[in-house]
Amino acid sequence: MKLKELAEQLGLSQTTVSRALNGYPEVNEATRERVNKAALKFGYSANANARRLAMGRVGAIGIVVPIHSSERFGPHTSEFLSGLAERLSRDEIDFLITPLINNDEISAYRRLISSKRVDAMIVSHPSLVDERVAVLTEAQFPFVLHGRTNIDAPHAWLDIDNKGAFYQATSHLLDLGHKHIAMIDGLKGFTFSEHREEGYRDALNERSISIDPHFIVHDCFSDEIGFRETQRFLSLRPHPTAILAGSMMTALGVSRAIRAKGYQLGKEVSIIAHDDVFPYLNASNMVPAMTTTRSSIRAAGTRIAEMLVRLLDGETPETIHEVWPVELILRQSSGPPVIPAK
Repeated sequence: MKLKELAEQLGLSQTTVSRALNGYPEVNEATRERVNKAALKFGYSANANARRLAMGRVGAIGIVVPIHSSERFGPHTSEFLSGLAERLSRDEIDFLITPLINNDEISAYRRLISSKRVDAMIVSHPSLVDERVAVLTEAQFPFVLHGRTNIDAPHAWLDIDNKGAFYQATSHLLDLGHKHIAMIDGLKGFTFSEHREEGYRDALNERSISIDPHFIVHDCFSDEIGFRETQRFLSLRPHPTAILAGSMMTALGVSRAIRAKGYQLGKEVSIIAHDDVFPYLNASNMVPAMTTTRSSIRAAGTRIAEMLVRLLDGETPETIHEVWPVELILRQSSGPPVIPAK
């Protein structure tokens, strides 16, 4: 069925039907619902290119990806993009990945804005005061921030409760009797990493446990970093009896180093890792099963795609923001501290 035929069936003009199907606010809700029901009944599907032309869109969103920064491009990125693509495909929206060859991100964002090749952008890995958010807000260009920043300008964002996650995890270890707790998390300056350290510090301060700066590491998420830093931890006196790992990749290296020392996970040294829910790295299948704070980064990608669609449909950015709670899943890698055998 063509648009003209659908309009004739409804006794409406082609313009009204087109505007109803494309979500224009000047079409009242009753008419929009009537048109959508008729389109479903008669099997009408508007051509994606025609819809874009009618609404002045190109049908793509932009993402700037640094290709030389492993901490910002890896399994987390691929899972996030999978969730994003799954939702955007329903609206026949593509995404344009712009590689960042040098560190001049601001120029990359300005270039995308002026190119008119994308309708909106996704900004990820924000810092506490993120210049990219200021530039996009000033340009009045639609975007959704994956994370949070302290810039006051109204913008759309989604984040998880990173502070609450590490507060919960640290408090649980303290409840088990641990007093020497270390953390290995992402690079300093990123909001998620700063929030996690705040949660860790708050939990220790509440119990009047002194904070040892040697027990705090900010670096890339990798097996290598987890292994090397845990070896260093275990050479200290006293050494940590529990370690928070900021990612499952880091936790793999932490686990190797504990075993290499001849210790048992959940006995001499406990681990709690943050689990972004990678399909190929299941915390419950590890030996022993890994205690985690859990939040799906793929689900975050899907939700951010939904937020982008809402923005493009005319919803104001200040109404689009969410903080997701993080679940603490107790398994066998965390237990009361056991004194190592002499």
